[in-house]
Amino acid sequence: MEDTDEVLMARMAGGDEAALAELHRRYAPYLYGLGRRMLRQQDDVETCVQDAFFNAWKAAGRFDPSRASVKTWLVTIAHNRMLQALRDRPDTGLDLEEWDSPTSAPDRIEQVIAQRAVDILGEPERTLVVLAFYKGYSHTELTEQTGLPLGSIKTYLRRALAQMRLHLETPIAPSATSSSNPSKGGQHDAE
Repeated sequence: MEDTDEVLMARMAGGDEAALAELHRRYAPYLYGLGRRMLRQQDDVETCVQDAFFNAWKAAGRFDPSRASVKTWLVTIAHNRMLQALRDRPDTGLDLEEWDSPTSAPDRIEQVIAQRAVDILGEPERTLVVLAFYKGYSHTELTEQTGLPLGSIKTYLRRALAQMRLHLETPIAPSATSSSNPSKGGQHDAE
């Protein structure tokens, strides 16, 4: 029987490198997909995913399963590292050779899964998720961009992430995918 993510985290907290390797096998594809969408440069993606697992290794003893799933925890670590990489980039344009050079094609399955999770959201959640998680905007920058109060932005993002998490963690029956219509989110009171 395969160990659960929580068991692997406990083993990793105890210094078990095989547990780290198994978590990497399970979740690195998700993190690479996120990185390719956020960073676009393969070297940056690889560095950030590697750093994320290194940081997870160091912080494994502090993981709290009552606060987040292992997958969510790892994605959060990787996302924060990728945002830092975006902030650390110099504010310069790309050379012509970089614009014209071919890039490796992103994993289509990962793109579809991520896009479906975003597509279930209504507005303004969808826009906020795209700006915050794919373009790297801070909460303050989102306030400036959208004119929404900071508290509302935090609430919308928290709701959006909960909806996406539920969508990603809920198995879909094969017959349901062809006839179901994803929810477009609900109305939200202004804060």
